[in-house]
This record gives sequence, C-alpha cells and structure tokens, in this order.
Amino acid sequence: MIDPLQIVWFAFIICLCIALLVLLEVHRINDRRENEDMFGTQAFDDRVAELGFSPKEKRTLDKIIRTSSFENKDAILNSSGLFEQAVAAFYYIRDVFDVRDETLAAVEALRHKMNFTASNPLSEVYSTRQFNVGDRIDLIPENGTLIKRSDIVWRTEKEWAISYDGSDGPATSLVGRSIRIRWTRPDDAIYSTTIPVRRVDETNNLVLTHSSSLDKRQLRRWVREQVAFPVTAVFENGNTVGGTLLDLSAGGIMIGLPQECYPGQHLRIQFELPSFGDEDVEIEILRNLGQRNKDFPNYYCLTASFRGKFGWTQERVLQYLFELSKSKKQTKKWTKQA
Repeated sequence: MIDPLQIVWFAFIICLCIALLVLLEVHRINDRRENEDMFGTQAFDDRVAELGFSPKEKRTLDKIIRTSSFENKDAILNSSGLFEQAVAAFYYIRDVFDVRDETLAAVEALRHKMNFTASNPLSEVYSTRQFNVGDRIDLIPENGTLIKRSDIVWRTEKEWAISYDGSDGPATSLVGRSIRIRWTRPDDAIYSTTIPVRRVDETNNLVLTHSSSLDKRQLRRWVREQVAFPVTAVFENGNTVGGTLLDLSAGGIMIGLPQECYPGQHLRIQFELPSFGDEDVEIEILRNLGQRNKDFPNYYCLTASFRGKFGWTQERVLQYLFELSKSKKQTKKWTKQA
C-alpha cells in the first residue's frame, strides 16, 4: 500500500521542479533581452541613421526597447503609442525619479526627433509627456464647482506643472488631492485623466505626476445641439441687446435677437457656458432666417460663425457638447433599463 505522505512529497517535488524550470526560462529570456541582439530589419538601422540619434540616444533607445515587451525593434520607431508604452515601462522599472538627468534628456530628445509629441497631428497621444508647454488644459478640482482654464507652464520627464487661479482655495490645499484634467486636440479627440497633485512650485503652479492612462473621446466635426442660453450681443457702436443662444456647435451658432442683422455683420456675444463659465467671443452673421422660432416668436433667428481669437471658446464648446452628449446617452440607457 502506497503511503499518502509519499504521494504528497512526490507531488511537492514535481511542483518544485516545474517552478525551477519556469524561473530558469524567465532568466534565460531576460538574459537574452539584455545581452543578445533583438530582431530588427535593416529599415530600423536606416531610420536611426536618418533621424540622427546621438550615441547616448541610441544606447537609451536600446535600454527602452529591452525593458519593453516588444520583440521587434521596428515597432518602437513606427508608433508613438508603442514608444510611450515602452518609455512608461522603462520609467516604472527604474523609477523615473532615480533615472539620471542625461538619460531623461535622451528620452525627450528621442521623442522630439521622431516627432512623437502631441503637436504632430499624425502621432498617437498616449502620455501626458507628449503634451507641450503652453498647451491649454481644463482643470476640474475634486469637489470643484466649475471647470477652470489652465495652461501647461513647464514639463519634464519626471513631472509637469499647470497654472492655477486660486479660486478653489490656496494652491497648497490641493496637494495630495486628485484633480481631473482635460486636453483637446482639434479635429482629433478630448483626452482626460485623473492625477494627484504632488506639490506646488515657487510660483504656485500645481505640479503633477505624468499619466499614461488617458481617456480618449473622439471628436466629430461640428457636433450641434439645441440650447437656450441667455446671451448679450454687443454691436460695433457699443449698443447692447439681450437675446437667446438657440443652438451651438464648435464652428458656429444660431442666435435669437429682437432686432435684425445683415450677413457679414460683426458683433460680440457674451454668454455663460454651463460648468465652464463666461464666454466673450466675436461672431459674423451668416444668414437672417427671420422670425421662425415658435418658442421665441419676437426674435430674429440668425446663423453665425465664430471669428477672431475663438480657439479657447471652441475647445470649451466642444467639451461641453460631448459631456452633454454623454449625459444624454447615459440617461437614455437608464430609461431603457427601467
């Protein structure tokens, strides 16, 4: 009769052998990745030469590739998304705050030489490290009341800083708290993520860690929604009249005013965009559709397009419209389930 203790011991020996084999295979794979040549076509070497990488940049790229899970070196050069994934893994394993400054500088140089920053409309945005100084950012503080305009003040491979107007309390009160940031790339998408505030710099800018977990919401060009926002129209002679914003898109509007306007006429309009605050933007009248809105029978319906410096208003309108669309979809979903 077989002793049960012998069976248990025999099973333990088998499991131990399997574990040792797995560890040996992992060690072999890691050793191969660290010391042997990785697969790459002649096109990889040609591209590296074309981009003019320095010896330090070549060595850094090699380290990034070996840290990544990619077996093919060509993939890193062909995709900004794959490059940033590999960089994120490299920084995670080595701890970005312990990486030498010359290595950090080499990574940033690689990104710029390959044109993988967010300013390249053809690059895939995967990380906040691709954002550029001067880019506008929407800041949504935890438990904040309004979405606030902000700008990227400075950025390094370790961290980045955005401006803060102090309207939700002292900047130091946000340290350790999470904020949500949103960045819009026109004709592409809205990117957002939640990030903790690490510290405050000497000029009261909020210093953040980088994130490689960006929520991307694709933009459709000139999404349009019907609205009914009070609006003030300011004419070139200084006269003002009150009216209603009847529909809204990132490319233009329909506005209802108690007086007629002519195509080509320029004026300014002032209105509050819910959750985003006050807007003041120049418009050009395109068409006068007459008194056609049954809800506002005394208003002339005027289509218009934005003019002048309207880029920030356009971004905020886009974000408002997509938040509105998202809310409507969720409401519709819950209504169906009920």
